Amino acid sequence: MTSPHTTYSAPSASHSDGDPAAAGTGQAHDTGLLLLRVVLGLTMAVHGSQKLFGAFDGPGLKGTGQFFSSAGYPAGETMALIAGLTETLGGLGLALGLLTPLAGAAVLGTMVNAIALKWGGGFFAPKGVEYELLLIAGAAALTLTGPGRYAADRLLPVLRAHRLTHGAAAVVVGVVVAAGVLMLRD
Repeated sequence: MTSPHTTYSAPSASHSDGDPAAAGTGQAHDTGLLLLRVVLGLTMAVHGSQKLFGAFDGPGLKGTGQFFSSAGYPAGETMALIAGLTETLGGLGLALGLLTPLAGAAVLGTMVNAIALKWGGGFFAPKGVEYELLLIAGAAALTLTGPGRYAADRLLPVLRAHRLTHGAAAVVVGVVVAAGVLMLRD
């Protein structure tokens, strides 16, 4: 009988029951999570650095702050700083697999706000929400599944064995905080 606190363990060669095709499943799973984490995390970190520093032809804090003010957020530059830090640090956390539930929740929350801002533009880019929705899905998937074996979280005793309850709680926190920020808008 399993307890409700049983941790997820990726399938490995020891779970293959003699099936050679199943022998590499755990390694493939962890490698796939690593790829998703690095690409999604670095994408978000670069996006955040555009807001914070004006890197990669980004608007910087002043330009991003003006956008936030025009979108109805109070204290536009403060909101730009918060969004930029959240995207940059959340993205780096995902890329490294460090505090993955919180990093995923940070990315998820900022993208919920992005979708709310673009909602009337349809589904497809450039005015639609398809890109943001994909980022939310990736962040939520990593938050729920955990970072895999190739992650800094493996060095942290509390997060070494990722639990679905950690991930689900982090998703809820990300959505609740995002909703709270949205309620600040005019």
